[in-house]
Amino acid sequence: MHYLVELFKHLTDATWITDHGGLYIVMFIIFAETGLFAGFFLPGDSILFISGIIIRSSQSPFGNDFLNLVYWILLITICGVIGNVVGYWFGKKSGPVLYTRKDTLLFKRKHLVQAHEFYEKRGGAAIILARFLPIVRTFAPIVAGIVDMNYKKFISYNIIGCVAWVTSMIMIGYIVGDNAWVKNNLDKIVILLVLVTTAPVLFKMFFGKKKVSTDNTPNQ
Repeated sequence: MHYLVELFKHLTDATWITDHGGLYIVMFIIFAETGLFAGFFLPGDSILFISGIIIRSSQSPFGNDFLNLVYWILLITICGVIGNVVGYWFGKKSGPVLYTRKDTLLFKRKHLVQAHEFYEKRGGAAIILARFLPIVRTFAPIVAGIVDMNYKKFISYNIIGCVAWVTSMIMIGYIVGDNAWVKNNLDKIVILLVLVTTAPVLFKMFFGKKKVSTDNTPNQ
């Protein structure tokens, strides 16, 4: 647990991110959070926000800030799209088994059930909306694979959702990144961002339906 706390601190520190890979570590985190069920705890929203600040405050290797911004958004988006494809594939191949798997530190069955309920209510649009909901965005593509969602339809929603999520979060950070108050209070802003984005999920987890049937897997 101590290791996870320290990792979270590092991943919400613009200086640490810059010194330990910059764009590459952001690409890996976005891929892991959206493609690996063990990555649900990673702070995708805040790391994208911080990426915008890093882009704004760093010197562009292209000699043009706009090109650098587009470069970051393009590569991170590709990683997010690939991440969801991996999640879809994993769900299609082994998803049903997860519904009978015992809970571990990095896997909670209730997260998978929650994502399935969200998917059932929202349909294909869940793939887009899930991008903006921590934890849910990790499991939504897995559920899409489990229920055998049409792959072409999945890819379309996957790309649209990822472009919207990555672009909006990075642009917010980029726009406010040159503000002195933002730089001096980045830690507080990141904490607030995490609270705001996770609040709906936490509310559902603690105050939603308490009883989940373990006898049935979702309909194919």
